[in-house]
Amino acid sequence: MNAQRLSTRITLAAAIAVAAFAISQGPAWSQPSKKEPAPPAGAQGVLSNPTAQVEGFRSAKFGMTEAEVKKAIATDFGIKGNAIHEQPNAGERTKALLVKVPEVLPGGGTAEVSYIFGYHTKKLIQVSVSWSKATDPKMTPEQLFSNSSVLRAYFMSEGFKPETIATNMPIGGGLLMFRGSDAKDHTAMLIMQGTFTEGDHKQRVLTPTSLLLFYIEDTKEPDVYRLPRGSF
Repeated sequence: MNAQRLSTRITLAAAIAVAAFAISQGPAWSQPSKKEPAPPAGAQGVLSNPTAQVEGFRSAKFGMTEAEVKKAIATDFGIKGNAIHEQPNAGERTKALLVKVPEVLPGGGTAEVSYIFGYHTKKLIQVSVSWSKATDPKMTPEQLFSNSSVLRAYFMSEGFKPETIATNMPIGGGLLMFRGSDAKDHTAMLIMQGTFTEGDHKQRVLTPTSLLLFYIEDTKEPDVYRLPRGSF
């Protein structure tokens, strides 16, 4: 796997570390700029009563087996057989199914969708969606900004628990565009990766290279391999 492909992925452990950092820093609220797309119809910012439900992605639900997820992929995207690629994670000892899907986000270009299966259960524990030049050679920084704006506005209207929400928070190598959890503590997280340069008035300007969307079943006790206590 080449370096460009690696840069568009974050392991489950790294994603959880970002989520934990966002919680420790508290919510970072910001108002959308005038150039950003309007929120979906009926959106009124963050809803006071949590109603969001993060159960997986489309037909693929947390707790599904590999066979069930493959059926969900075929249902959602018409993809099956050799078009579904398998990839192990040696460190976390999990397994991923990867598919390339055009227009997951309407007008957003081709994305790669990754379905992660737990170490112990062998069942679905995370879904991630990534956009970059590695997934779509025609992808531009402007398209990545547009995708992130549309998705952030959508998530802000979904009714995640207010105390779990963070947005526009600087992290290593980019920005945490959105982070929020539902009533079951399932988490959605949107990360913009890129390079920072110094703009006018010494402001840091981000040129995005990838956009990563995560749906995580459990950020507190993820089903990944860990060394037993006291083994070293």
